[in-house]
Amino acid sequence: MRTLVWRLWCYGDSSPEPTFRRDLGNSRSRSGFSWFEVSAVSEKPMETSMLSIRPATVDDVPLLRRLIQELAEYEREPHAVRFTEAELRRDGFGPDPRFRAILAEHDGQPAGYALFFPSYSSWTGCGLFLEDLFVREPFRGQGVGKALLSQVAEVARRESCPTIRMDVLDWNESAIQFYKSIGAEYLPQWRNVVIGTEAVVLLARG
Repeated sequence: MRTLVWRLWCYGDSSPEPTFRRDLGNSRSRSGFSWFEVSAVSEKPMETSMLSIRPATVDDVPLLRRLIQELAEYEREPHAVRFTEAELRRDGFGPDPRFRAILAEHDGQPAGYALFFPSYSSWTGCGLFLEDLFVREPFRGQGVGKALLSQVAEVARRESCPTIRMDVLDWNESAIQFYKSIGAEYLPQWRNVVIGTEAVVLLARG
């Protein structure tokens, strides 16, 4: 895994992308942010489709769990997901949510999702950590990933978070190039460190 940082003031992309039509008025969800729709016009003439981005709700937990599993399979770790629907429901939609999620729907079909939560840096202050950004294969190359990321960026901007951090697998060159294209800073000098369950227990015992 490699670490990337998207500093919002560095955002930029000169490549052609769909036009975002946002509804950021009073349609607030319990998750604390609004949804918007994207009119995605393909490069092929006379082909248009509707892409909508909305906050996930508790009713979406089975779908969200399924998308998380699909992401794990894409990342070649199909047995790594041990999270249950009950835990997702508790941690994302209970009285004290630990993450937020948004869903992309393409012509009414689930196309992808993003899952993120607050982070803090002793150098830059408040930020967001983008845990997951996933687009199902039939919907790739149609602006879905950028639409999801744009909504996460809107949340970061509104909540005065100057950075969005994320991890990317070192073999996922297409994802690395995508993040770089929208202004993310690639940090090859950093390494991911995970203190797993058993190590946590041993450390806690002193």
